[in-house]
Amino acid sequence: MSDEHNVNTEQDTSSQTKPKQTRQRSTVPFAYIGLEDVMEVSIAIHENVGSGDCDEHQLAVWLKKSQKSSGFRSMWSTARLFGLIDAENGRFRLSPLGRRALDPAQERGAKVKAFLTVPLYNAVFEKYKGGVLPPAAALEREIVEIGVAEKQKHTARLVLERSAQYAGFFEHGKDRLVMPGVAPDERSEPPKPSESERRPEGGAGGSGGGTPPRHPLIEGMFQSLPANGAPWTLDEAADWLHAAAYNLRFAYKLKGKITIDIKIDQPTGLP
Repeated sequence: MSDEHNVNTEQDTSSQTKPKQTRQRSTVPFAYIGLEDVMEVSIAIHENVGSGDCDEHQLAVWLKKSQKSSGFRSMWSTARLFGLIDAENGRFRLSPLGRRALDPAQERGAKVKAFLTVPLYNAVFEKYKGGVLPPAAALEREIVEIGVAEKQKHTARLVLERSAQYAGFFEHGKDRLVMPGVAPDERSEPPKPSESERRPEGGAGGSGGGTPPRHPLIEGMFQSLPANGAPWTLDEAADWLHAAAYNLRFAYKLKGKITIDIKIDQPTGLP
């Protein structure tokens, strides 16, 4: 009896001194839903309001999902990550890229652009374009090095491959990412008159040259921000800042490592 008591005491002490495991966070945005699947969001908006906008309740009904479900949020947030929709103040509309993706004459180039808008996919493409992709296990290790959490690497790879297939990057075999051939008129986004009207003459960007486009990794970070007024936790904000640090280093070829130490303090008096 006494021996059994001693064993249990030692086990309790061990459990109390065991270090608490922390959740590994991904530091690079990637999709949990494939590009082909989230095209459903663009189609729903196009078929119901065309170039207009809608609210969360309407979009949820059109997608046959509960407005409060994680599945609904994942669908529209992933569509925004691919650059297919704009979301602001709880309202959604097709982006210029989303409209092009629904146009049979422009959809090929739009799918390519949407794929490369996702920071993880752009990073993998930039590293392996013109070469052979590594086997699945090695590619997952590479994905982890880019910034995907260890537990999410398998899902991240599978969705990357499905999206690449749909966007045409595997037309020459699934062992390499090859940029699909795109007609000249599909390569660039149509100009937005509202932007040119807002830009003062002689402002930044040179004489008539306009503002150069942001690197896809940086653009993807802005696309991954929640809509104004949408719920966002402190942990999610911290994840975004870590991802931004990685993408800045990758996009601008910064030497060394950027380290961000974020401490989250919950204000006193709040539930």
